[in-house]
Amino acid sequence: MLDKNAIGRASPPFLNEVEKGAIRRFAESLGDYNPIYYDEEYARASGYPTVVAPPTFPASFSSAADLRELLGVGIKSLLHAEQSFEYERPIFSGDRIFVATRVADVLERTGPAGKMDVAVIEDEGRDEEGNLVFRARRTLIVRAAKENP
Repeated sequence: MLDKNAIGRASPPFLNEVEKGAIRRFAESLGDYNPIYYDEEYARASGYPTVVAPPTFPASFSSAADLRELLGVGIKSLLHAEQSFEYERPIFSGDRIFVATRVADVLERTGPAGKMDVAVIEDEGRDEEGNLVFRARRTLIVRAAKENP
C-alpha cells in the first residue's frame, strides 16, 4: 500500500532547455508533420516567434523527482495510466523551463484484478521569470508485488 504521507512530497525545480531538434524529433515520433513544429519561417508567418512544441512535449521533460523516493516504491511497480496537460502559453524552441514535480494524491481503487494503489503526480513548468507555462497531471497505478507460491 502506498503511504498517504507521500501526498505533498515534491522535487526542486529542474531546468529543461527546449531545442529545435528535440521538438522536430518528438513531432516525428508522433507522426505529426504540422509545419509549425519544423519550419521556423512557417511558424513565424503563423504568428509564433519560432517553432512550437507539440502539445504533449512536456512528457519528454526531466525533473529532479525520483518517484521511488517520492512514493516509496520501485520504478518497475509503476504503470502509466493517463496524463493531461494545461497550458498558459505554447512552448517554443529556446525556452528554458524549470519543472517541479509533486505527489498530488494517493488513492486506493478496485479494478478487475482487485484493489490497487493509484498515485496522482503533478508537474509544473515555469519559465526563467517564474511564469507558469504548463501543468501536467499523471495517474500511475502501483502494481502489487507478486507473491511466490
